[in-house]
Amino acid sequence: MSSSIRVLPDLLINQIAAGEVIERPAAALKELLENSLDAGATDISVQLENGGIKLLRVRDNGRGIAKDQLALALMRHATSKITSLDDLQSVASMGFRGEALASMAAVAQLTLSSRTADEAHGWKVETLDGRLNEAAPSSQPPGTTVEIRELYFNTPARRKFLKSDATEFAHCEEAFKRIALSRPDVGFSLQHNGRTVWQLASPPRLLDEWQRDAALKRVAALLGDEFGNAAVAVTRQAANLTLHGLAALPAYSRSTRDAQYFFVNGRFVRDKVASHALRQAYQDILHHQRHPAFVLFLEIPPEQVDVNVHPAKSEVRFRESQGIHQFIFHTLQQALATPEFSGSASTEFAESTNKPDSDPHRNAAFANFQQQKIPLNAAQLNASYQVWAAQAGSSEWKVVSGKPAPTDNSPLTTDHLPLTSHDSPPMGFALAQLSGVYILAQNEQGLIVVDMHAAHERIVYEKLKTSMDAEQIATQPLLIPVCFQADTLDVATVEAEQGALNRLGFDIAPLSPTTLAVRAMPVLLKQAQAEVAAREVLHELREYGASRTLTERRNELLASLACHGAVRANRILSVTEMNALLREMEQTERSDQCNHGRPTWFALTMKDLDKMFMRGQ
Repeated sequence: MSSSIRVLPDLLINQIAAGEVIERPAAALKELLENSLDAGATDISVQLENGGIKLLRVRDNGRGIAKDQLALALMRHATSKITSLDDLQSVASMGFRGEALASMAAVAQLTLSSRTADEAHGWKVETLDGRLNEAAPSSQPPGTTVEIRELYFNTPARRKFLKSDATEFAHCEEAFKRIALSRPDVGFSLQHNGRTVWQLASPPRLLDEWQRDAALKRVAALLGDEFGNAAVAVTRQAANLTLHGLAALPAYSRSTRDAQYFFVNGRFVRDKVASHALRQAYQDILHHQRHPAFVLFLEIPPEQVDVNVHPAKSEVRFRESQGIHQFIFHTLQQALATPEFSGSASTEFAESTNKPDSDPHRNAAFANFQQQKIPLNAAQLNASYQVWAAQAGSSEWKVVSGKPAPTDNSPLTTDHLPLTSHDSPPMGFALAQLSGVYILAQNEQGLIVVDMHAAHERIVYEKLKTSMDAEQIATQPLLIPVCFQADTLDVATVEAEQGALNRLGFDIAPLSPTTLAVRAMPVLLKQAQAEVAAREVLHELREYGASRTLTERRNELLASLACHGAVRANRILSVTEMNALLREMEQTERSDQCNHGRPTWFALTMKDLDKMFMRGQ
């Protein structure tokens, strides 16, 4: 039975569009903030309740909307920003589709109040289920206020996809920060449930370079002094392209991409061309598991970039992508390769931050404690010896040459080595540690050189995989919980994903809206810094969700945790610990390569050494 084709009602069309344009409160906030900027606002305030689900209000001091234009502003595809295809091909405004307000009005209780400079008072219109009331007088000051209540109240199936209030607020705060970074010349404020979260004043225009100073101060307020002190100024102009901003040196590398802000003509975007160029610029100076931090602004003629790629306008397409790629890559590579940057970004940043911190939570005290040594003790050594002996059919590993295994503090002597080369295990016996990085061992064939971090990383990784498969990750309560400052997204993730954290062997709890405490972590990661390991897990859960993190991305996460949990360079190992590590390698699959594909050991036979020293020639 075939059904007839019919035109959908306007309300349903707008509700369908809302699912793409207004997927969550943060998307609505982004659209409203962009509208305020397009209206020439210099001061914008945001008020949220319950993460923006119950209430989202944006008030600005822009040009305002005339009374006879209010109803039109809420119609789909009604906009003042483009009038022709030529305008679309060179968009200079933040918004241009004319979809956002109509979509919001279709899925929320919306009130639009506005007043232009030449009107005696303001006017407002209200919508409910697509029905628009007549304009009524309002006490609105010059500018515009958009108030959205009960987002998705009339589409309950869609509302179920929204997360907790804390999670939705965290996304709103991130959208707010992106817009605030893009326009340091505009004042912004953000309140949530009656509490002021951000108060960012617009700077006075007193200096010739006031905008550059304002940008530094805005970055200081939003990203903190640590970023600025580790950042180098980036600035270059070529033909009609300009790239400027701040890029952190490798010492400030991150385990996540949470400090990467790239703007094209003031619009925050995630672009594959730019991302690849930025990764290439850092590839020779940054470990591939770390991520750079930057706030960069690319200015380009509007006609050379297409912003009409996705309804959310977070993707762009460059008309000369290869040229843009090379411009970004060479600019950033040159900036990072310049050793003398004192007096540029870091000094200016320090000067610009000589003021009270705008974030009332940033100054909260928190503690961080180093965890225990790697658990390679004598008991494990003997256990490893016995396991290897059982496999080899020998009992000589319990007592070597009639002497007990050496203790952690005993000096290395030849008494601890087997009497015959036949007694030597595959990886041999430890002789010494070189530069706190390599273990030198002697086996039946000659000399073994082991990268202790790479080797232990593989061991921990394989043990974590085995424990996960058996759902038996052993947990170690921390004597003193490790507290650290976290953004609201991480705090919300902890609250929402306790089950996944427990499966991974972590006990993490919020102490405040911006502080988390690690109370327990996997025994295998006792060598790791609790904060670093916790951030790694939270990033995966935040970016991919518990289901993907525990299935298709499980090995990537465990490999990263193993890297953090492995013994570090310059950690002085006793002979007992070195020997225990060698025995563990013998029992671990794929122990000849680390999780990143690097070799974990090399061998030099006696024949090789004789040849080097020309013995017998």
